[in-house]
Amino acid sequence: MKALVTGGARSGKSGFAERLCMTRAPRACYIATAQAYDVEMKERIALHRLQRDSAGYDWQTLEEAQALPELLRRLGGTQASQPSPAPMVLVDCLTLWLSNVLLAAGEDGEATARAAMDELAAAVEQYPGSLVIVTNEVGDGIVPEYPLGRLYRDLSGMMNQQIARLCDEVFLVTVGIPVELKQLEYKL
Repeated sequence: MKALVTGGARSGKSGFAERLCMTRAPRACYIATAQAYDVEMKERIALHRLQRDSAGYDWQTLEEAQALPELLRRLGGTQASQPSPAPMVLVDCLTLWLSNVLLAAGEDGEATARAAMDELAAAVEQYPGSLVIVTNEVGDGIVPEYPLGRLYRDLSGMMNQQIARLCDEVFLVTVGIPVELKQLEYKL
């Protein structure tokens, strides 16, 4: 089972994704992609950890800002033999990961990000266990003023579509209410 959970900022998507994992497996690996560049972000990360710890669920938290495809392959046992089955994994979130990749690439950002997105899609498709993947819906707002912002918005939309095609379920969370989209999809 692979599920994509999307929505706007503070829509409730991360909380829903965590609850979804809790109902589907006795434990899960939580891959956090955020980087703490300032005090406010460090406090956000600490609060998220505290909330997960207080939930009474068996989370193993791993932090990975850029090498997400490699980590998924390692957890799935596709790089080395693994005696136990692949764990349930929650990735939070893809748009932060894409931002990390894009900014680290510098002038070659678009080509690097596109290659990383393809590598991620392959890792998601090949992952033998259950995945719950959180991403932001960034295209509903105004057109960004700067070229990098427009590139990020466009790449985010492409990435979200690419990953959604690979998932069994796609949830849109708005005002804390999740709606499963694949069952509502209009087929042409």
